[in-house]
Amino acid sequence: MPPTPPGGLSPAPPSGPSAASDEAVLGPRLTWFLALTCGVTVANIYFPQALIPLIAASLRVSESTAALAATSAQLGYAAGMFLLVPLGDRMPHRRLIATLTALTGAGLLAAGLAPDAPVLIAAGALVGATTSVPQIILPMAAGLAGERRRGAVTGTLLSGLIGGILLARAFGGVAGAQLGWRAPYLIAAVVALLLAPVLAVVLPVTAPASRERYPRLLGEAVRLLREEPDLRRSCLYQAAMFGGFSAAWTAVALLISGPRYGLGAQAVGLVALVGAASMVCTPVVGRRVDRAGPDAVTPVCALAALAAAAVLAGGSAGGAAGMAALVAGMLLLDAAVQSGQVANQSRIFALRPEARARLNTAYMTCSFLGGSAGSWLGVRAYERFGWAGVCGLVAALAALVLARHVLRRPSPSPASAAVPPGSPSAAGGTVSGAVEERAPSRGPLRRRR
Repeated sequence: MPPTPPGGLSPAPPSGPSAASDEAVLGPRLTWFLALTCGVTVANIYFPQALIPLIAASLRVSESTAALAATSAQLGYAAGMFLLVPLGDRMPHRRLIATLTALTGAGLLAAGLAPDAPVLIAAGALVGATTSVPQIILPMAAGLAGERRRGAVTGTLLSGLIGGILLARAFGGVAGAQLGWRAPYLIAAVVALLLAPVLAVVLPVTAPASRERYPRLLGEAVRLLREEPDLRRSCLYQAAMFGGFSAAWTAVALLISGPRYGLGAQAVGLVALVGAASMVCTPVVGRRVDRAGPDAVTPVCALAALAAAAVLAGGSAGGAAGMAALVAGMLLLDAAVQSGQVANQSRIFALRPEARARLNTAYMTCSFLGGSAGSWLGVRAYERFGWAGVCGLVAALAALVLARHVLRRPSPSPASAAVPPGSPSAAGGTVSGAVEERAPSRGPLRRRR
C-alpha cells in the first residue's frame, strides 16, 4: 500500500467517471484538497496584476508593457484551455494534472529569473498555459460528485479558485513590496514543484471518458459550441462578466499607485485580501443552483455587477471614502462574477456527461479570451478616460449579460427533465406526459413518451 502523503490524505482508490462508488471517492477531505489545489494553481496567473508598477520600474519599461506580463498569462491560460484541457477526456487525470503542475513550476522559475520584459512575457504565457489544471479538476470532480451534489461540489472548488485569484493579488502585492517583484514568482515555483508529487499520489485513478485522437478532441470543443445553445450563452455570460472583472483588477493597481492615492503594490494586495471574503458565497450559490437551477442565479449576478460598477465609481474621490468604495465595490464584483461562474459551469456540466472536459474547454477558452480582452481594455480605458471609464466598461458588460438573459428563448428546465411522469415536481405539482431527455451524443433534446 502506498504511503500516506503529507496532510493526512490517503491515496484515492481507483475509480471510473461513472462508477457507483464515485460519491464515496470524492469525500469532504479530497474535495477541499482539490479546492486548495485549484486556488494554488490559478493564483499563478493573477499575482502579476499586483506587480505591474514594480515590474515597470525595475525593468524600465512602460506600465502598458509591464501589464503584458499579466495579459500574456491570461492569453496562455486561454491557449491551455483549448490545447490541454480536452486531454482530461483522453488521459488519466492523475498523470495529466501532476505533469502540468510540475511544468508550471518550471515556467514560474523562468519568469522569476527573467532578465528583461520579453522573456518575462514569454514565461508568463507558458505558466498560463500549464496552469489550466483547475479546469481539468473541475469536470473530473463534477463527474465524481454525481448529479445531486454537482452544484455544491462545483461551488466548493470555485471557492478555492476564488481564494486563489484574490489572495494571489494580496500575496503578489505584499511579497513584491517587501522582497521585490521576482520573489512572488520564485515562491510560487517552489510551491508548484512541491505540490506536483503530492497530486501524483492522492488523485483518484480515473478511466478516460474518450479514446478519440487528439486533433478530433480539439475540434470537438468548436463543434460543441456550434451545437449547444446553453454552452454558447454560458460562454457569453462569463466572457463578459470576467472581462469586466479583469478590467477592474488590472486598472485598480494603476489607480491606487497613481497620484490620487499614491500607495504601493502592498495596498493593492490588501484590497484583494478583503475581496477574498467573496469566496464564502460560492458554496451557498452552488446549493442554490442545485435547488433552483442556474437560470435563477444568472440575472442576480448581472444586477450585482451593475451595482458593483456604481459603487466602484466612488473610488475616483480618493482618500478614505474612495478607498472604502473600492474595497466594497471589488468585494461585490468578485462575488457576482464567481457566483455566475458556479451557475454557468453547473449548466454546461449537465449537458453531456461524456464530454465534460471538452465542454469546459470551450467555456473556459471563451471566458479567458474575455478576461484577456478585459485586461487590455481596462488599461486603455484608464489611460484615456480615467477610473470612471473603467467603471463604465464594467457596467456595460454586466448590462450585456442581463439583456441577453432577459431576451433569451426559454429552454426546458433540467430539473423538470429529470422528474419521471407522475412524480412530484419542484413546484409542488406533478409532471405528466412527455419527459425531456438529452441524447448522449447529440446536441438537441429528444422527446420520449
